[in-house]
Amino acid sequence: MRTPLLAKTKTVTALLCMLGVIGNAQAQFATTIIPVAPSEMEQQAPAKPAAAPAAKPAATRPAAAAPVATPPAAAPARAPAARASQEPRPVDSIMVVVNNEVITRQEVAERLASVEQRMAAQNVQVPPRNQLVRQLVERMIVERAQAQMAKESGIVVDDAMLDRAMQRIAEQNKMSMPEFRARLEKEGMVYATFREEIRREILSQRLREREVDNKVTVTESEIDNYLAAEANAGGEHQELDIAQILIRVPENASPEQLAARRERAEDVLRQLKTGADFAKTAATYSDATDALTGGDLGWRPAERLPQLFLDGVSQLQEGQVSAILKSGNGFHILKLVGRRAAGNQQAAAPAVQQTHVRHILIKVNQVVTAADAKRKLAELKERLDHGSATFEELAKLYSNDLSAAKGGDLGWVYPGDTVPEFERAMDQLKPGEVSQPIESPFGFHLIQVVERKTDDASKERTRQAARQAIRERKIEEATEDWMRQIRDRAYVEYRNDD
Repeated sequence: MRTPLLAKTKTVTALLCMLGVIGNAQAQFATTIIPVAPSEMEQQAPAKPAAAPAAKPAATRPAAAAPVATPPAAAPARAPAARASQEPRPVDSIMVVVNNEVITRQEVAERLASVEQRMAAQNVQVPPRNQLVRQLVERMIVERAQAQMAKESGIVVDDAMLDRAMQRIAEQNKMSMPEFRARLEKEGMVYATFREEIRREILSQRLREREVDNKVTVTESEIDNYLAAEANAGGEHQELDIAQILIRVPENASPEQLAARRERAEDVLRQLKTGADFAKTAATYSDATDALTGGDLGWRPAERLPQLFLDGVSQLQEGQVSAILKSGNGFHILKLVGRRAAGNQQAAAPAVQQTHVRHILIKVNQVVTAADAKRKLAELKERLDHGSATFEELAKLYSNDLSAAKGGDLGWVYPGDTVPEFERAMDQLKPGEVSQPIESPFGFHLIQVVERKTDDASKERTRQAARQAIRERKIEEATEDWMRQIRDRAYVEYRNDD
């Protein structure tokens, strides 16, 4: 039997992580979008941004029960003033307004077909259509708000970057691009839709790196405390496979909203205790994006899970469901899918790869634009390719970094020592290769990998593994807060059919 192309990955994000298109440490959080139920719009009036439409929301719930792909004719809708200068859309296709943009019924219909195909490939029971559409629309709202924020921040995933990502996915599946495209379409996936999904995931990752990842730090004292706690645990480590249902509580929730969310969580727990399927219940009720894959978080090292989750499943047997757990995000119900020994952490930790790297940095300022920086680095790259100068010579002449005096030499770096954008580009280079111009929060770089080696210093390896575990946990917590703020602060107007 032929294995579905994406059956071995929970999400497109997991596939991108596997291929190195996005960072491994961040991939497990890349789809942690936490939507708010449409009913909350009746109780919650988010602050309007300056560009938000002036009209009061005309609907508090998307018309999910109607056939999404064939919306009925509608009277002219109250389009936001900010849309007037943009290309007009058929007014009867508007389903949701997000700040100053719209989501159409046709967009929802296309995504719905993709989601249903993915759920079928993963053997997740499809919830009732109106529930599935609600989940999907809320995910699309957050994606649209993220895209708007990325645009304002100057983050772009251009076609060349997207083509490279698609090529790597095809190569991972041992196919040419025409073969890969044909395989996708044979399995019921629209190639253009899949390609745009890849673009959204990469864009989301880039934005999150700037807004969240780059602000997370790990101190030496945190590493010391982590290692001390590990030593007290006797050196035994576990991996847990957990599924979750999240009933989200909005930011600054009123007592009435909090009580309503608690009541919903209790109702879900009652259904589970009377034999309801966890995956289908998650797909129906959970406010986390992993709901559409049954809420399964996959196997994770115990030390990288939130302490709330560890405490919640500590006394559970495989297959059992936890009590209701309260976090800053809302109410969680967990299922312990599996538990296994991970072995001794020091022995199991992968060897730490060090990279000897050089770079040329051109900073963007009031005089030097981003286009100027990229153009200059492209010229330098061409000189290097032709052999008319050495990397060290050009770094000394043109780099704005302190390392310029040393020919751009940064020495030996460990994973996590540089910002994610820099590290991702560096990791894709072979010794002796020079990157294309890449952007980071510091400016634009050319990167040259000199050589690589495996660090055999066990003490440093252990500290590096601890640093990474702490960093991933902190990124997860910060990402959840950030995503909640994006959704809660977006102006959202649901449109009625009439």
